[in-house]
Amino acid sequence: MTGFGEARRQDEKLSVSVEVRTVNNRYLKVSIRCPDAYGALEGEIEKTVREKISRGTVNIGIRIEHVSATLENPINEPVLANYVNRLQVLASGLGIAFQPDLNALVSLPGVATDDSRRNYDVDAEWPIIQDVLRKSLEKLQIFRVDEGRSMQNELVLNTGIIEERLQHVITLAPQVVSEYRTKLLERVRQVLTESSVNVTESDLIREVSIHADRTDINEEIKRLRCHLDQFQAFIQEKESAGRKLDFLTQEMFREVNTIGSKANNVPIAHSVVEMKAAVEKIREILQNVE
Repeated sequence: MTGFGEARRQDEKLSVSVEVRTVNNRYLKVSIRCPDAYGALEGEIEKTVREKISRGTVNIGIRIEHVSATLENPINEPVLANYVNRLQVLASGLGIAFQPDLNALVSLPGVATDDSRRNYDVDAEWPIIQDVLRKSLEKLQIFRVDEGRSMQNELVLNTGIIEERLQHVITLAPQVVSEYRTKLLERVRQVLTESSVNVTESDLIREVSIHADRTDINEEIKRLRCHLDQFQAFIQEKESAGRKLDFLTQEMFREVNTIGSKANNVPIAHSVVEMKAAVEKIREILQNVE
């Protein structure tokens, strides 16, 4: 499920900011960006994420700055002085004027302290980092809850469409056999008027019975209604039910498809088309549900 959350914290020594972004994914995938010195914390970071999120692609960006370090002079003055002296000697030997470029000198190896290579007490700082991470995850969850309510409303709307069309199918179902019986009688009468073939009443009854068995959709209707009831129950649960809803959606599509193929009735076919469209819409929504 898509979402965004961020949190910051700063004291006299440390400044930490965390951004968490999520997008839909069938499984849980955690991607972490943090300073190299804190790479050893990635396992703890992912563990903290799994406490709150069970599905989706989670991108985490962590920025850490040491306030005390920014106040210190990061320039290694003895090294810089040594570079200047050597360049002055070289310039004098070549007979050229020496005009030092401080920006160029600072970029020379060893002059500026690489803050990322300092040895920080990562274990001691982890509780602070974890606290900021958890706050950003809490904000992410608020974002996702709001979006989840919107998706829940869409799911309820589309299951309502399926239920309405299914009720229409239930009303039409008895007509399928009756219409077939009427059409069969008309064909038999036409055959009898054009030939000397004898058709007994038992033959007609047997043919109608075979067709009735072939086009009986009562079992599919019962299963579809059961799936709809379960679906409604799952979307009201507080815990994540994305996988269950995925499975039920597949089963609903199977039953709707079977109803359409067995009924062989135009009005029922129209309702089946609408039910399939609603099921497909549900599928699209569930791609972004945890």
